[in-house]
Parts: sequence; structure tokens; C-alpha cells
Amino acid sequence: MSKLINLSAFRNFFKSQSAGGIILICCVILSLAIANSPLGKPFENLLETEIGYHSDNLHLKYPILLWINDGLMAIFFLLVGLEIKRELVEGELSSVKKALLPIFAAIGGMLIPAGIYTIFNSQTDASHGWGIPMATDIAFAIAILSVLGNRVPLALKVFLTALAIVDDLGAIIVVAVFYTSELHTHYLPYIAGLILVLGILNYFNVKKVYLYLIPGAFLWYFVHSFGVHATIAGVVTAFFLPTTPDATESPLEKLEHLLSKPVNFLIMPLFAFANTNIKFEPIMLEGVFEGLSLGIILGLFLGKPIGITLLSYIAVKLNICSLPNGTSWKQIYALGILGGIGFTMSIFIALLSFKNPEYQTQAKFSILIASCISGLVGFLVLKNLSTDKTKTS
Repeated sequence: MSKLINLSAFRNFFKSQSAGGIILICCVILSLAIANSPLGKPFENLLETEIGYHSDNLHLKYPILLWINDGLMAIFFLLVGLEIKRELVEGELSSVKKALLPIFAAIGGMLIPAGIYTIFNSQTDASHGWGIPMATDIAFAIAILSVLGNRVPLALKVFLTALAIVDDLGAIIVVAVFYTSELHTHYLPYIAGLILVLGILNYFNVKKVYLYLIPGAFLWYFVHSFGVHATIAGVVTAFFLPTTPDATESPLEKLEHLLSKPVNFLIMPLFAFANTNIKFEPIMLEGVFEGLSLGIILGLFLGKPIGITLLSYIAVKLNICSLPNGTSWKQIYALGILGGIGFTMSIFIALLSFKNPEYQTQAKFSILIASCISGLVGFLVLKNLSTDKTKTS
């Protein structure tokens, strides 16, 4: 019974994510259209408009773009943190055997792309962007899988979700450790105090969700002021919400269900809308053959499937884990191609990697190219594999 409930919950999650991915695609197209129209400059000015409150003791006045990237994205990372914890407690990462294959796949899908990027950009001004091709955008990848429907085994969809969650965890660690600004250590006692409060709430199994969100909001402010990217506060808060390994709805699952639709249908589309306003220039096409673009495009399109498949293959051959039921190595490789859809997470890391607007624009353009190619090729390969399987059977 518990298995059936978990399967039903996963299908609902999958359906929500795929719909969100379709909205994301529409927002990207709209943002590109605006950026390359007379509305492009006014739209940029709007994003740079500062809103909020500022005083000697409190600074909460930032450009709209920063509120989206640091504020709303903290809610996205809160949801990611909830998903990671749930998977660790009761899902595809809840046992060593279940977790090992997506963990190996995700590690390969991060290391090989980062290595490819470094080959092209070592000792250059763009070297700091090695984290850009490490990320997978689960919403876009699942949106493409959803178009194929029942032609793709459910086990493959579950594997992609678990892989993307481990991938997100890797991206969170990379952002926290390597993409931080100057640290203001006098905020550390406040951060430690708030984490202690969250720990006490968890220890006493407090079930009121808002009692976690209030210190979580303060944690966001102090983490932001400390110099570590504020979205980390969302993940930290999520890990303290209590959950259960059975079918009983826990505070964690309640908040996850509450956030799922706003994140998929509002926050991620808004992030995409605000950050893909790329004005196309002829010089961009020339830049595609330079190290920055080649590192991103080849890292995502080639590095992701190679890394995911290679480390998965090694893990299976060493009898550490096994392939998901009803799947083949060709499908794993095709899934790896879909993993090359970095998009929102890759753009997020690109914005942290470079202060130079030209580098940011070129990186976003390269991510767009790699994600489109990966999405199209991955879809066609999976569709072809499902057609061959139908003919064979």
C-alpha cells in the first residue's frame, strides 16, 4: 500500500514538473523576443530598479533582478532541499543500494563536464566558470520525457529525478564552497543561533511549518549578509523540517506540496524570463568557437552523457548497483543527453561565476544552444529507441 502511495505521489510530482517545464519554455521564448525588440532596454531598466527598505541597521533594498535571483530562488532551493531530504528518508536515495546508481551517475555528470570546460578555459579569465556545465535542469528534462509518455519506462523517469536531485545537491555544494563573495564573519553567531533554533524545533518534532519558515527567513538575511549565496539558507531550512518514512503526510511533505506549484509555475518561469533576455549580436556566433562557449556547449552536450553513462557503467560492472528495471544502456546514454539541459541552474551559476556582463551574456547564449541541442537530440534518440523496442516486441 505504501509503495502504491509513493508511486502515485511521484506521478503527481512528475506531472507538475513537466507542466512547469512547458511554461519555462514559453517564458524563454517570450524573454528572447522582448530582448530583441524595442522593449529590450526598458525591460533591462525595470530589472535594475531597486525596491525594498534601507536603513543604517537593515539593508533590504536591491534591484528586482537580485530579488528574483537571491530571494525567490531561495524558495526554489528550499523546495530542492525538501525533495533531497524526502528522497534520503523514503525515496530513491533512502538506502545505499538505491542511491548508489544515481549518485555515481550524477558525480560523472558533474566531473566530466567540469573537466571539459577546464580544458578549454584553464589559465584564462573565464576559468572560474567550470561549475556552469555541471548542472541539470530537471524541469526541462522531465518536460521532454513527458512528451514521450508511456514510451519511456517509469523506472527511467524515477532514475532521472533521483539523478537530478543528487545533481542539485552537488550544485548547492559547489555554489556554497566556490561561488561565495567576501565573507563578513561577524554575522556567523546569528547564523549559528538560527540553525540552533531550527535544530531544537526538529529535535522536539515541532510540526507547525511556519515555525521553521520564520527563522528560515532571518537565516536568509544573515547568510546573504555573511557573503555566502543566500539560496543556501533555503536548503539548510529544508533539512530541519521533520518527515517520516511512511505514507503519513509530514510537515516536510506538506510544505513540499504547498511550494511545488508556485515554484514550478511562477518562480522558475520568472527566473527564466528575467535571465534569458539575451540580445542577439553577430559577434555572439563568433564567440561560439571560443573557449568559454566551447567549454559550456561541449561540457553539457558531450560531457553530461559521457560522464553519466561512464560512471554508471563502472558501478554496475563492479556489482555495486544495477540498472533500473526495464532499462538499457542506450536509454541511460539518451537520458544523459537530456542531462545536458543545464538551463536555469547553469544560468544561475554563470551569473555567480562572472561579473563581466559580456561573459554573462556569452555564457547564457552558450547554455541556450547546448540546452536546445541536448533537449532535441535526447528526445529524438529516446523516441527512436522506444520505436525500435515496439517493433521488436
